[in-house]
Amino acid sequence: MISVSLCMIVKNEEDVLARCLESVSGLVDEIVIVDTGSADRTREIAEQFTSRVYDFAWIDDFAAARNYAFSLAEKDYCMWLDADDVLLEADRAALETLKETLDPGVCVVMAKYNTGFDENGNVTFSYFRERLIKNHAGMRWEGAVHEAVTPVGQVVYSEFAVTHRKLRPSDPDRNLRIYEGQLARGEELKPRQQFYYGRELYYHQRYEEAIRVFEHFLDEGRGWVENNIDACRHCAYCYERMDQLEQALQSLLRSFAYDRPRAEVCCELGRWFFQREQVSLAAYWYSLALTCTRDDSRGGFVSPDCYGYLPCIQLCVCFSRLGDLARAKQMNELAASFKPDAAPVLHNRSFFQSLTAEK
Repeated sequence: MISVSLCMIVKNEEDVLARCLESVSGLVDEIVIVDTGSADRTREIAEQFTSRVYDFAWIDDFAAARNYAFSLAEKDYCMWLDADDVLLEADRAALETLKETLDPGVCVVMAKYNTGFDENGNVTFSYFRERLIKNHAGMRWEGAVHEAVTPVGQVVYSEFAVTHRKLRPSDPDRNLRIYEGQLARGEELKPRQQFYYGRELYYHQRYEEAIRVFEHFLDEGRGWVENNIDACRHCAYCYERMDQLEQALQSLLRSFAYDRPRAEVCCELGRWFFQREQVSLAAYWYSLALTCTRDDSRGGFVSPDCYGYLPCIQLCVCFSRLGDLARAKQMNELAASFKPDAAPVLHNRSFFQSLTAEK
């Protein structure tokens, strides 16, 4: 059986840290906590779970802090979590099985990161992250923000997932502040960092600047395919906020130059045409979304609803507008197979029943 060092960096996490550590209790063989400057009870809580609590002066560099935490690990693999992450019971069991069965020649274990949820707790947004990394294999974190490890050697995709459960918002300006600090010092952002810098500009409603960053990122041609596709989507969002709707459409279509269509993009195209009352074209794109194969192992951001529920419920509306009530009802029931208790499904079902009663 492999051994695992849990390596965490924390700061002012007294409200969530115990929850996180309790969720992995008995699963990891060592816990290393690196505190980057807490002013609350974070260190006291950490010391209830491990004696290996260290200080690291914060230098606006998440990769530097994580590399320091990993340098202190003594077990076969390093595993990272943020303080507001948890392992659910099913994922605890899956991780236990993984530890018992993992080939020690594996260098990186990828695990799903569930970060978006609907009102019923169903996952609406997820992606794979490098979660277990072989110790002393030469891999390091890179990136002051949105840090990542470039995998080497054998990589496997695991059955367990990590669930991100925030209780409070983080500093909304922190990431942008770090990126702009790097640029002010004359540092060059690598392609991945350019992509995330563009997203931060978008979140801050600096749409023209975001477009320039995304366009530069795409034109350089050095980006990862999933980031390229997402950059096209975010360019479209920026143009839409600026009321430049034709440019938004072109940005969505540009994503097809990088790989086969993603359901997320097809749903955006369906929405674009539906909002302009081009219902037949909207139905085409929503129908195409249903033919897209979901492949989480590509590593990109995944919106599960786009591979089932969302196009179905939108097709119900489209076919109803087109006067094809039989197909509209069929699509509503197909949407129900994904989310049987969703309010739009129940509303539509009631509507169709009322039509039958009137006859």
